[in-house]
Amino acid sequence: MATANGAHLFNRYGSNSRFIHFTSRNTTSKLFLTKTSHYRTPNKRSFHLNNTLTDKIHHPITEQGGESDLSSFAPDAASIASSIKYHAEFTPVFSPERFELPKAFFATAQSVRDSLLINWNATYDVYEKLNMKQAYYLSMEFLQGRALLNAIGNLELTGAFAEALKNLGHNLENVASQEPDAALGNGGLGRLASCFLDSLATLNYPAWGYGLRYKYGLFKQRITKDGQEEVAEEWLEIGSPWEVVRNDVSYPIKFYGKVSTGSDGKRYWIGGEDIKAVAYDVPIPGYKTRTTISLRLWSTQVPSADFDLSAFNAGEHTKACEAQANAEKICYILYPGDESEEGKILRLKQQYTLCSASLQDIISRFERRSGDRIKWEEFPEKVAVQMNDTHPTLCIPELMRILIDLKGLNWNEAWNITQRTMAYTNHTVLPEALEKWSYELMQKLLPRHVEIIEAIDEELVHEILSEYGSLDLNKLEEKLTTMRILENFDLPSSVAELFIKPEISVDDDTETVEVHDKVEASDKVVTNDEDDSGKKTSVKTEAAAEKDIDKKTPVSPEPVVIPPKKVRMANLCVVGGHAVNGVAEIHSEIVKEEVFNDFYKLWPEKFQNKTNGVTPRRWIHFCNPPLSAIITKWTGTEDWVLKTEKLAELQKFADNEDLQNEWREAKRSNKIKVVSFLKEKTGYSVVPDAMFDIQVKRIHEYKRQLLNIFGIIYRYKKMKEMTAAERKTNFVPRVCIFGGKAFATYVQAKRIVKFITDVGATINHDPEIGDLLKVVFVPDYNVSVAELLIPASDLSEHISTAGMEASGTSNMKFAMNGCIQIGTLDGANVEIREEVGEENFFLFGAQAHEIAGLRKERADGKFVPDERFEEVKEFVRSGAFGSYNYDDLIGSLEGNEGFGRADYFLVGKDFPSYIECQEKVDEAYRNQKRWTKMSILNTAGSYKFSSDRTIHEYAKDIWNIEAVEIA
Repeated sequence: MATANGAHLFNRYGSNSRFIHFTSRNTTSKLFLTKTSHYRTPNKRSFHLNNTLTDKIHHPITEQGGESDLSSFAPDAASIASSIKYHAEFTPVFSPERFELPKAFFATAQSVRDSLLINWNATYDVYEKLNMKQAYYLSMEFLQGRALLNAIGNLELTGAFAEALKNLGHNLENVASQEPDAALGNGGLGRLASCFLDSLATLNYPAWGYGLRYKYGLFKQRITKDGQEEVAEEWLEIGSPWEVVRNDVSYPIKFYGKVSTGSDGKRYWIGGEDIKAVAYDVPIPGYKTRTTISLRLWSTQVPSADFDLSAFNAGEHTKACEAQANAEKICYILYPGDESEEGKILRLKQQYTLCSASLQDIISRFERRSGDRIKWEEFPEKVAVQMNDTHPTLCIPELMRILIDLKGLNWNEAWNITQRTMAYTNHTVLPEALEKWSYELMQKLLPRHVEIIEAIDEELVHEILSEYGSLDLNKLEEKLTTMRILENFDLPSSVAELFIKPEISVDDDTETVEVHDKVEASDKVVTNDEDDSGKKTSVKTEAAAEKDIDKKTPVSPEPVVIPPKKVRMANLCVVGGHAVNGVAEIHSEIVKEEVFNDFYKLWPEKFQNKTNGVTPRRWIHFCNPPLSAIITKWTGTEDWVLKTEKLAELQKFADNEDLQNEWREAKRSNKIKVVSFLKEKTGYSVVPDAMFDIQVKRIHEYKRQLLNIFGIIYRYKKMKEMTAAERKTNFVPRVCIFGGKAFATYVQAKRIVKFITDVGATINHDPEIGDLLKVVFVPDYNVSVAELLIPASDLSEHISTAGMEASGTSNMKFAMNGCIQIGTLDGANVEIREEVGEENFFLFGAQAHEIAGLRKERADGKFVPDERFEEVKEFVRSGAFGSYNYDDLIGSLEGNEGFGRADYFLVGKDFPSYIECQEKVDEAYRNQKRWTKMSILNTAGSYKFSSDRTIHEYAKDIWNIEAVEIA
């Protein structure tokens, strides 16, 4: 029953409650409000919610029926407004007095969720009944961004919701801006995973995503005078309208304890710390389809019984809450700092929680769908698990543990099932990202899994011996050292005798050195001879030796440094799965030829390439409406949103003056939005007619934000040496925009952020330069910020050291939005340049095959830095950008060897090529007709980089799943 205050909302926005009518093919659903005709008191109203399905959900297993057009799925603005009003009153998270923007967002999102629930439940139902093979995508990150506009866009209800909110006194864009970005990811890894989910749903593939529900995300980035400051994200502070907690779906997770053998001969993992993982589901709707799949996120907790009431009442409050705190903190932060032992334990707990809870859920579903006839050998025919990077590696020993210890399978059966089920995507060639866990830590936290990993490693050793046993022992030992899962371990006893070397008899453990106290004058000691190695030796005459008075002094040998034992997670992924893929053509070749070359030679059939992609729905259609409308007009259809190959049709109009004018106007309208945004977020004023030069990505030395800012400093210094007239003649006005987060414990990356902001503060306040050059660091870069910046970009920087970026996905988004790129031949840049045309991509820098030689040249002291590079370093050291001491930052670019030295990422080597390429950029931008043509051809050539294409390839080549349309 509604109160008088609650009724005020309905009086304010109109008292006629109308139903929402959702129709999709053969399904009609009605959600409506009816006012009762009788009132007990004049100042109170009663409302009844009726939610009816007027027809049954049809799908191929139950009925062969006709299909209606999805365009019928179109409730009108009035019925949507009624639904929003209903949720504002009856699903409240705010007080009833006002209908302000935050409340309007929640009510609107809940209204959208109603329509998603109908399709979501239908999708569940079809998957259960058909029991087809399903893919499961496990990732530590899902960088979703805001969901409201994406959801109503996929449902084709943008216009209706905009009108409904207008009638309720609000603007759709303002309402959508109230939604915080879901803090479930950081960079390209998480954004890729989210694009994949969008494509899976849109293409009607049966699939789910699995991740963790991080309460505080990675962090919210603030930029202060001291650089980057990290504070906790608050995206869940007032809850999320999208997630549905599944209180009936939870699984036990165990840590620590011990392993013992039971009377039945089985191994049992007992004791330790027990928590539970609870499922929170988020709907992922497809575009122009009823398919709505799930992103299932795990939250960790313990039962109420684990709260120590006695301790609490005794005043030991921290002790009383210890179990709950230990469980909950697992899902507090994405990538907690791992400098400490506690941080490492927490990260490993996170990874295991994701793997264990997800696999228990998958197995439960397999058993439920199998009914009374469970055939475990059919598990890989119903389940495909994709491990997104090495974070979910523990899926391999966890599936083995469940199958052997809990389901009673033998080792060979379980291993066969595991290898046929698992697949691994490699995302990096950086050694630090190819995870290695401390054996000691893992043995303490997951003792049973270590036993299983040891057994897998022993099997691998035998397979290597079987394949390469004819090699000489030294080469065989090299292969074993490279390929084993366990690092710095003795060989298993079953093969160790093969490598036993002949022993050399030694009398004592200590050396004896003769010290000559006296030598007769007539005895000669001849020195300065050289042995075969060039070392100087001492040779005594026989007489002198006889007359020596000897004193034997024992000398202890140098202590032997025992390297720590490690578990190589990437090697375990390769061994334990049936497929390994890179994410760009050049990256996949590096994976085969360098990172996992020995494995590739042993199992070449496992290795594949799956070039990344991004969803054209979010990254053109929804985030760039002006460009989307132009593409639809000139291609004659909106089909390009699903079939991006139609973008290529723009090529034939690239010289058309009318198209070019429309194209430039769309770009300028997007830039005007960014001008306002930058003023609001940073206080800096920029002009929309300047070139917008953008580098937005995680801050890392290999991504070379340092190269970019050095180039800007060189530009600034040259400007300062010119007259005002010369500046205008020689330089195109630029707004250089940076964005991205430096990991909290990555000191050098944080120095780079500080450096960029210091340079910006100097240049932006220089009256001589004015609007000719601006440098802006956008704080807290995320998906929503990207959706503003990317459509407004003229030039984007993808300038990583060649061979170090696996793929990149922001380069694809920029290309789709008609942004021209400056970059190296690294990651997907190689393929983008091929598709858009070499003349429409600004290329510079060393190539991947040259990098090793260039580093050796540096180590040998043969590298001579360009004088312009030295000029920039001296300018920085002069204090031009403030008093902060940047010696450690600049020092990383100097010297020939040493940790954190010697310019490992070749900033100095590529600097001359980079600034010369930037001069070509200026020249091209001055000719706006040429530049616009290049922009059009970038969009036209970006069609390959749709995540739809990538997902079709995964489905066919790795997962072996078929699309199932929800009727």
